[in-house]
Parts: sequence; C-alpha cells; structure tokens
Amino acid sequence: MMEEKLLSMLGIARRAAKLAMGYDAAYDAMQKGKCRLLVLSADLSERTMQSIREQAQRSGTEICCLDCTMELLGKAVGRKQTGIIAINDSGFAKSVKALCGENSQEECI
Repeated sequence: MMEEKLLSMLGIARRAAKLAMGYDAAYDAMQKGKCRLLVLSADLSERTMQSIREQAQRSGTEICCLDCTMELLGKAVGRKQTGIIAINDSGFAKSVKALCGENSQEECI
C-alpha cells in the first residue's frame, strides 16, 4: 500500500517535470545542486550504486533506496525501466522521503 503511494507520488512529480531520470541526468542534477532527493531501485548494479552514492555524498544529497525493481520504478514514471531518479523539488522530496522512511529497505541517508 505504502509502495503504491510512493510510486504514485513519483508519477505526479514526473508529470510536473520535477524529476531527472537515469544515471547521467541524476548525476548532472546533483552537480548543479538541483537534486533534493535521490531514489534508487533495489536491483541497481553494485558499481552503479557505488558511483551514484559517492556523488550523492559529495553533493550532500539524501538517498532513499526502495525495495522495488528498475522495471517497477520505471513504470511509475512512464519509462520502460530506470533505477535512479533525482527529485528536483523540495516539496516532492519531502513527501517521498516521508513515504520512503516507512517503506525503504534502509533508512534515508
């Protein structure tokens, strides 16, 4: 139930053009200081996970790791699949973080 709410919120943020999706777009958003929250799928490769976490740490971006697949995450935002989503709006980030905290496999960091 909570996961549905979370994925729905990401879909709304997508329609409001407040997301950067995929590694390159998320990396770019973090470098420019636009990213308020990074959402990652559970099935990201170890190498990608390590690299994006390092950039998040450098830019001071919080991370939420969801217990869902790239396919499910992508479907929520109208894509075939995506494992990395940067939320570029503080309102959406706050809402997603609240839902993420209740539904993530690890605490938002």
